[in-house]
Amino acid sequence: MSNPNLSKLSAPQKVLVHICCSVDSHFFLQKMQKLFPKSQLIGFFYDPNIHPYSEYYLRLLDVKRSCKMLNIPLIEGEYDFANWLEVVKGYEDEPEKGKRCSICFDRRFEVSAKKAKELGCDAFTSTLLTSPKKSIKQLQLSGETLAKKEGIAFLTLDFRKNSGTQEQNILAKQDKLYRQNYCGCLFALSKQRQVQEILAAELISPINKQILPNSIEEKIALYEQRIKLEEQNITYEIVKERILNWRLLYAKVSQKKATIPSHILPYSKLRNNFSRGKIEKKINNIYYFNRDEIKFITLSTYNQLMQTNYATIKELYFNPPPFQKELELRVKLLQNPFDLSAIIVIEKEPNGKYEIILEIKTYEDVQEKLLIIS
Repeated sequence: MSNPNLSKLSAPQKVLVHICCSVDSHFFLQKMQKLFPKSQLIGFFYDPNIHPYSEYYLRLLDVKRSCKMLNIPLIEGEYDFANWLEVVKGYEDEPEKGKRCSICFDRRFEVSAKKAKELGCDAFTSTLLTSPKKSIKQLQLSGETLAKKEGIAFLTLDFRKNSGTQEQNILAKQDKLYRQNYCGCLFALSKQRQVQEILAAELISPINKQILPNSIEEKIALYEQRIKLEEQNITYEIVKERILNWRLLYAKVSQKKATIPSHILPYSKLRNNFSRGKIEKKINNIYYFNRDEIKFITLSTYNQLMQTNYATIKELYFNPPPFQKELELRVKLLQNPFDLSAIIVIEKEPNGKYEIILEIKTYEDVQEKLLIIS
């Protein structure tokens, strides 16, 4: 490779490597091991900008796996997200590579430089340097300024050259790394999803803690399972599949202005967000609304079909069965996997007129699936 800028330090004895994610670090650290075979490398995961915390945990999980594969010790920094928010306050609308990013780098590099000095390192660097979405000049300026304050060096290593980014992507795929699809911060994510005109599903987490399709929580479960399979030497593959995804944003069922406790089954949808009507008929324990293809079932019917024993809708809502089980229930009820009719569970037999508000998002999505190879 071409000779990178080493900030006048050609053979550091001990280097702290600030790590942002496994895709960048897995490639970057292997390049460093070849470039500095006698140097001691220490990983430092300090990224309070990553939001939500579940995404932070997922990235850390994969970084731990990568460092273990490379035999590099890893230190986790503090997740001081509240302090990070205070530091970037007023720069929320800045574009990628703008002033907010500079402030973010300064914050993370300041802590990294102090940690490097504390550990007796003569230099520190960052895997952010290998990210194609980041400005190397911006990173270099921040790193060198803060390293100088601690009396150490910042290594500006450009591994993107000579098809480095392509090599990085091949390595990430080969070693089955978790590939996030946004930088990490709340503000960059929101802007990115606005431009893409898609839902920022990463920022949606149901209060009932049900794990939703392609949610960060589902990804955590997949990558934790991956680690267990590797520990047991079980062969697996991670593949992608295109799905129709669904998120419930808001729901309310009312009768004579009184709110009726209700539970909405997955993939329920209205043409508009609002419907008003009455129960028209009952067929096989399903109550049919006279508008918008809405169906009701009672909690008793739900319990019977799901083999559960919920006493109230509140109990069901805050301790729901797995999403897939409820999806199987709607197919069982409607006998049609393509039916997006709203199915509403209430405690008593429905009777009379109701007003229903359902704010739903359905959208195409790509999710990962873990396959065990027999």
